[in-house]
Amino acid sequence: MNKIKRIVFFVLFGIFSCSDEINENIETSPCLDNMCYANFLIDPLVSPGVYEDSNGYWHISHQGYNYFTFQGELSPLKEEYVVNGVPLVSTAFDSNYWIWIDGFTFTVPLYSLLGYFTDGDFNNPIPVGNQTITIVNMAENFPPLNIAGYSYKPDSEVENLGTYSRYTYEPRQQIFFDKSMVGDTAKVFIKTTFNTDLGPTQEIEQEFNVIFE
Repeated sequence: MNKIKRIVFFVLFGIFSCSDEINENIETSPCLDNMCYANFLIDPLVSPGVYEDSNGYWHISHQGYNYFTFQGELSPLKEEYVVNGVPLVSTAFDSNYWIWIDGFTFTVPLYSLLGYFTDGDFNNPIPVGNQTITIVNMAENFPPLNIAGYSYKPDSEVENLGTYSRYTYEPRQQIFFDKSMVGDTAKVFIKTTFNTDLGPTQEIEQEFNVIFE
């Protein structure tokens, strides 16, 4: 009998131990129903024709304006992590695509102080020549631009790089895209943090492959 009692005791102890682990996992979730999710896609209203292929690559064509938009839907938080109707959530956007400007050249017309005009009211001067101006070392004044919408500077804190959408269950972020990028590919990284204050926190990291067409 003692042997049987010991077996029953260990079985019951194992059941209660598992129950404690389950309860602990539930209590550490800040999301309603103890499930955090973050669904993102490229907004088709901003970029008509965008689609995701069978390999998980998003194909997007240039529409004439220099951006496209990621939009998201986040799971709601438990009541204690919503302050005055504001959810304590944060979404960070980043990418592996940087734009450098090495130099910039432009031409301006030159005018004479006592030059000619196309009308008698002296409103439309006639240029006497042109001058080409080149600006070099632009990186000093215009640091590298990440298409997620931020620049890198020598004093930037690497762990804080990125652009952020905070306190909303429907984050949106515009991503830079001009015609010179057609034919390239990029990775866009999205990290969502549920409960940015004290208490249990959960993070979801996602990666999107984009083909510019």
